[in-house]
Amino acid sequence: MTTPAIEGPRRRLSGRRPEMATKLVDAVSQVIAVTGYDALTVRVVAKAAGVSAASAYNYFASKDHLLAEVYWRRLAALPAVEVGPRATAGDRMRAAVLPIVTSLADESELAAGVTTALLAHDPDVVAVRDQVGALMAQRLHDALGPIVPDEARTPLVFMLTGGLLNAGMGYLEYVQVAEEMAKFADSMSWKKKR
Repeated sequence: MTTPAIEGPRRRLSGRRPEMATKLVDAVSQVIAVTGYDALTVRVVAKAAGVSAASAYNYFASKDHLLAEVYWRRLAALPAVEVGPRATAGDRMRAAVLPIVTSLADESELAAGVTTALLAHDPDVVAVRDQVGALMAQRLHDALGPIVPDEARTPLVFMLTGGLLNAGMGYLEYVQVAEEMAKFADSMSWKKKR
């Protein structure tokens, strides 16, 4: 899967070529499928991408930073949330969440690596993680709109990220996250406030 050339929250490219970063991001899926998270390095990804290790480190400070960028790009490339006017709260939640949870569902090594990477304290990862959270919050807002009160928005993002963490650790399937959140949305009293 080729990712779009999106200017992410990674280190500023200031004169650098964004296609170099894209080559690195595109190589991660195949490399981690073979190496797993523990043996993954920026150097190994750089070699697979045909990029020098020195150049790769100009774009990504660590493998965690690179994996976080992979995830951010995947989420940023998702189509806009579309829901019909008669959609239930659960339908709306599913429309927002299902593309997020399935973006890595078929790539277990990549999913496990992204789960670990997003927990890193590296400032570059924190910047990407903040962008991922903002994107998730925006998708939920776009889908649920005015039917969800403002005070429920942050807990919904917490629910989504917690569900993704549990799926990344293997405690449930990624699709279950979307289904559980849809059931929750349908059960809430605010769904009637449309």
